[in-house]
Amino acid sequence: MTTALTDAVTAQRIADQRRAARALLRKPLLRADGAEGVAFVLVTRHLRELREWFDRETGWRLVVNSEVARLVKTVPGTADHTHPALDRHRKIAFSRRRYVVTCLALAVLERADSQITLGRLAEHIVAAAADPGLVDAGVAFTLGSRDERGDLVAAARLLLELGVLTRVAGEEQAFVDNTGDVLYDVRRRITSALLTTTRGPSMVSADSIEDRLDGITAELPAATDEQRNRRIRFRLTRILLDEPVLYYDTLAEPELAYFTRQRSAICGRIQAFTGLVAETRAEGIAMVDPADDLTDVRMPEIGTDGHVTLLVAEWLSRDIGTCVPVADQRGKVARIAADHVRRRVWKRASAEDGAEAELVETAIRKLEALRLVQRSVDGVRPLPAISRYALAEPTVSGSRSAGANR
Repeated sequence: MTTALTDAVTAQRIADQRRAARALLRKPLLRADGAEGVAFVLVTRHLRELREWFDRETGWRLVVNSEVARLVKTVPGTADHTHPALDRHRKIAFSRRRYVVTCLALAVLERADSQITLGRLAEHIVAAAADPGLVDAGVAFTLGSRDERGDLVAAARLLLELGVLTRVAGEEQAFVDNTGDVLYDVRRRITSALLTTTRGPSMVSADSIEDRLDGITAELPAATDEQRNRRIRFRLTRILLDEPVLYYDTLAEPELAYFTRQRSAICGRIQAFTGLVAETRAEGIAMVDPADDLTDVRMPEIGTDGHVTLLVAEWLSRDIGTCVPVADQRGKVARIAADHVRRRVWKRASAEDGAEAELVETAIRKLEALRLVQRSVDGVRPLPAISRYALAEPTVSGSRSAGANR
């Protein structure tokens, strides 16, 4: 009985530790209150083991205080545009101006009192946007239009989602309509945990956005073979945890050589720690989540957009490695839209003139985020992993007579 109880306690501890790790991978900033409170408690309970694993396998730091647990992740690259900040109300990606407004809002909140109204926040942002450097860069924000008020509200709602702000009174829509204001609490500990760069932006003197991104994410070069191997292990593990697919042809020669030798060990450690399972193919490897809750881009999905995405994936799976014009996909969607609307499979607007363009664009954006296609000037190039969505020829097992006997 004692052995059985000990085994049960150990199994529960490992399961809770895995749940904590998955919570951090799903949302690297966990607040102590609200819906994330249970996950936060698990992280604090298994803090030592979590810190040791992330530090040893990824080089990521895990910072925890009384209000927030922050996994300080380092992204594999800075050129990825496929996972933008989203306006959850309208389900659209942030524009350039919304990103600028969000950054200016954070700069204001860093110096603000413990409470602030949306109107007061707007005044400070308008003043900051008048900076000559921003004006020269083409940034204009005067709050003179409904669209600009909408941009500010989208930024505020993102900060609410992150926990930087907590709504005390009021509603953002009233501010958009110019009929009211909103009062917020400012949570400084969460604000201070947002930035995950290796260097402070103010320490980088480069001018172009690409050079500045490289500067704030650059890591010190490895000085020994052991450090180089550790750096390679960090990068490979980060890709496997963060990216839908690791393609072998994207790796540098030393990385590919190291991964060829250490693949089983690296994937085994990830599986034991997170529950992700390695799916290996000739072109690459993906860590598949049997529980299907670690991704922010789901496929398949129900609804018109989800069905169109599956259809486009199936069509593109026939042309792996070639460039396929987007117009081809639009034509195919347009030809079947009316029939699918008539059968109530797709929403009614799908059959309107020009609707196929947005349907295909939505599908390609999702496939690109999942590393199933790659965009080019001339169209899209299906990548090998999209073959999992190919339809095979139907097969019949057994015989007709055997089926009849059953």
